[in-house]
Parts: sequence; structure tokens; C-alpha cells
Amino acid sequence: MRSERWQNLRMLWSFVRPHRQTLLIGLALGLGTTAAALATPMVSKSVLDGLAAANPIAPTVMLLVGLLIVSSGLGLVQWILLGRMGERVVLDARSSMVRRLLRVRVGELAARSPGELVTRVTSDTVLLREAAASSLVQLVNGVISLVGALILMALLDGVLLATTLGALVVVGVIVALLMPPMARAQEQAQGAVGRLGGALEGALRAIRTVKASRAETRESDRVITEAAESARQSVRAVRYQAVAMTVAGFGIGLATLLILGLGAWRVSSGLLAVSSLVAFLLYTFQLMEPVTSLTTTVSALQSGIAAATRIREIDALELEAEDAGGERRTSGDLARSALSFEGVTARYAPGSAPALSDVSLEIPRIGHTAIVGPSGAGKTTMFSLLLRFLNPDSGRLVLDGIPLDEWSLEDLRRRIVYVEQDTPLVPGTLRENLLYTHQDADEETLWEALRAVRLDERVRALPDGLDTSLSTAVISGGERQRIALSRALVSTPEILLLDEATAQLDGLTEAAVHEVIDRVAQTGAVLTIAHRLSTVIDADQIVVLESGTIRARGKHHELLATDDLYRDLIAALRIATQVA
Repeated sequence: MRSERWQNLRMLWSFVRPHRQTLLIGLALGLGTTAAALATPMVSKSVLDGLAAANPIAPTVMLLVGLLIVSSGLGLVQWILLGRMGERVVLDARSSMVRRLLRVRVGELAARSPGELVTRVTSDTVLLREAAASSLVQLVNGVISLVGALILMALLDGVLLATTLGALVVVGVIVALLMPPMARAQEQAQGAVGRLGGALEGALRAIRTVKASRAETRESDRVITEAAESARQSVRAVRYQAVAMTVAGFGIGLATLLILGLGAWRVSSGLLAVSSLVAFLLYTFQLMEPVTSLTTTVSALQSGIAAATRIREIDALELEAEDAGGERRTSGDLARSALSFEGVTARYAPGSAPALSDVSLEIPRIGHTAIVGPSGAGKTTMFSLLLRFLNPDSGRLVLDGIPLDEWSLEDLRRRIVYVEQDTPLVPGTLRENLLYTHQDADEETLWEALRAVRLDERVRALPDGLDTSLSTAVISGGERQRIALSRALVSTPEILLLDEATAQLDGLTEAAVHEVIDRVAQTGAVLTIAHRLSTVIDADQIVVLESGTIRARGKHHELLATDDLYRDLIAALRIATQVA
């Protein structure tokens, strides 16, 4: 447990370390403020002593005013400095997590809720800011203020100091006992907030299904359950914090009463000067602030440590392999090269059943290869392997005679254009989506790609044309699919992967897309996961998958005559096509 807390503290410090110079300046300013506050009771004692001795007190009063001005000025500068540092810590933490999340292996992200990951980037970093920027300085300032006040109180009267220390020890023990359950409650509250974000994000993403299924109340209840759990755990943490604060306040208040009674007796006995008692009482009142501050600071640090724990989990996610150095790979004669699977076995998790098992296949670098098979046969897994979203357990993939893992991800993915099944569009304008893969394309190329999928007239009718924001435009499922296809066609891809590319298209648009596929297949490789009859019939090579293995391969008429599963699939595709 200690080792884990130390690791979390190190994680917290890792975000602060780049700003340690600013932190030290803020700490120095805080020490100046603390020193001015500690000097005030002693200067006040001098004023009282001067009155008793009939000495001029104007210089001492001016010193008090000067201490107030200096303390206020230093506090203002410290506040601004640390506030700015806190925002930079948040920016650094968010930048680090965003960069890492977008480089994490696809399989790692698929096992987690996007909404929960977003919560870590947004709310957890705010807690990190409070802990890193203000809590660390307040902790040091509070300790120095407490120790400094006790030292000066010792100079004034040892008996009263012992009374004060007794009260502080009791308060410290009680607060220390309350800290662990408070930390657990805060960590559980933050976990519930993450689950809340995941549940809400999932419900909003599937809002049409939610409404069509009359499930608004159920989904609301599910999200609100997580919100209620977060509130319950937060109330627990607040309860512990309230008890700690109350105990601290009560302890200091009780110590003040004891000091007042004991001090009055010592003054009446001639053992203590009135001015010393007043100064001692002023220090006692000052103790309230550092003791209370330390209690709230430790609470904020606990929240920051809990946030650091969740951020550290992001750092533990496995990244895609870094690109090896060396010269850039380039393609040779496409007519003679090939993309091949050599005895490939792949699974999505250690110990799970293979998604592909001992698959060997050669895909010509020019032509159209269609992959068919029932659900779960391994079709999408083949695409994941080609893009290195997933690495094989055994066997290898080879491109142009070079193993796929020897290609840099940059070079490999520059040559492969992928249109995925659910055709997501990235935030931004239509132009930004079309330029997403190839940012140097000119406007005429964009319009040509839109014409190829018969979307150019629809785009011209939009209020802002290519600059229409997709977050405000009403885009149908078929139009989303065509935009994704046109994005792939902005360049001439060497290898085009289409996952159910025509699933939501009408007959006329589907015919246009097939013209595009035929055009690309004349100069490069087109691989399609086929769920439409026309896609299968037109393919140069058809691969039939079943349970992660290749059952058959060949042309349409060959497979139709020799393979029962293929005939069943074709019958189902023919029915689907007629229904569509």
C-alpha cells in the first residue's frame, strides 16, 4: 500500500516537476506572507509594551501597517502565479493523456468506455490542478506557519505551549484516522463519475435506438444511478472532512479557552506579562488557520492522488509499436507484388479462442478480392491485422516481400486506405473530413471524389458547401457512408479496404461505387468485406471464411458450383439485395 501511494505521489510530482521553478517562487512568496503573519503578534506585543512604558508607538504601528501591506501584496502575486501554474499543469496533463490515448492500441481502447476515458481527461485533471498548484504550497506554508507559531509561543511561555501541544496532538491523531476512509470515498466518487460519463456517452450515441425502444427512462435511471453513487461517495468524503474540520476547530477553540484561563491565572500570579498573554492568544488564533488549512489541504491532496491513480492507468495502456528508424519503404512493381498471410493465427485476448487460425492467403496487389463468411468468421480481423491494429500470435503478414512488422506504421498506413463498417465522421467541416487522410488534395479532387459517389449535388445544396459543419448538418446514414467513401477516394489508394462499403446505399449509388471499385482495382488492390450480391459477383477473387479459417477461394461461378456454404451465403445475399 505504501509503495502504491508513493507511486501515485510520484505521478502527481511528475506533472509538477516541469513547473518546479514557478512552484519554488510561489513557495517563497508564501513563506514571505507566513513570516509577515508570524511577526504581527510580536509587533503587537511591542505596541502594548510601549503603551505600558509610555514610549512612542507610532513607528511600531507603522510597522504593523507595513506588514499588512507586504503580506497582502505577496499573497496577490502568489495567487496569480500559482493559478497560472495550475492551468499549465492541467494543460500538460490533458495534452499527455490525449496524445497517449490516440496512440494506444485499438484493442486496449475497445475494452474501455470512451465516456469514462473522456472523464479522466476532463474532471480528473481539475482535481490534479488543485493538488499540484495550491495544495502543495499550502501544505508547506501551513507546516511552516504551525511550526513557526509554536516556536514563538515557546519563547512567550512554556506552560501555555504545553497546553497547546496537547490539544494539537489529540486533533492530529483524530484527523489522521479520518484520512484513509476519506481518500477511499473520494476515489470511489471519481470512479463513479467516470462510469457516469461512459453510460451517458453510450446512451447519447445510441439515442435513436433508445427512443425507438422507449428506453429513455431506463437509460436515464442507469446514468442517474452512477450520479447518485458519486454523490453518495462524495457525501461520505464531505462527512469525514466535516468531522475533521470540526475536531480541528473544536480542539483549537478548547485550547484557546484553556490558555485564556491558565494565562489569566499566570498573569495574576506575576508569572506572565499581559502583553505576552495577548501575543500568545494571537498566535493561538493564528493556529486555527494552518490547522484548518492542513486539514483541507490533505483532503485536496487525497483527491489529487486519486486522480493521479486514474491518470496513471492511462499511462499503463499499451501503445502501438514505435516506428523503427531507417529508410522509408516504397512499393515496387505492383503487378508482381503481393499481400500475403502466411500461417496467421490471431486472437483478441490471451487465452481466448482464435479469431483467425492458421490462415494462409495471397492477395494480388492489383484486382478486387472479396471476403465473405458468416458473422464471427474473422473478416474484420483480417483488416485489423493488415492495419496492425492487431498483431498475430503466430505466422506473419508480408507486403511486397517484406514482413508487415518491418514496415513503419506511417508508411504502411499511408498506402492503405480504410473505410470501416460504421463509417464514422470526424468532428469538423465536410472539407476537413475529405482532407482527413490526404491533406494536400486540391478542391477539384474533392469534387471529383464526391461525384464518384453521386454526392456532389447534395453538397452544393448545403448552405456552406464543402465548409458545412457536420455537427450541424442533417446527414443520413447513406450520406455518411458516401462521405467516408469519398474521403477514401481523394487519393488513388494502393490498397483499399472496404468493410461493408455499400451496405446502406441505394441501387444507383451502389452502381457508382462499383464503378469506383473497378477503377481502383485496375491500379491497386481492393479488399471488400462483402454483404451485397453485386460486390461478390464482380470480384476477381472470393475468399470464404468460416470459424476463423479459409474454407474456400475462387471466382463466383467456381465457388457456386463447389461450396455449400458459399451457395447459402449467396442465397442470403440475393434475398437481402431484393429486399434492399
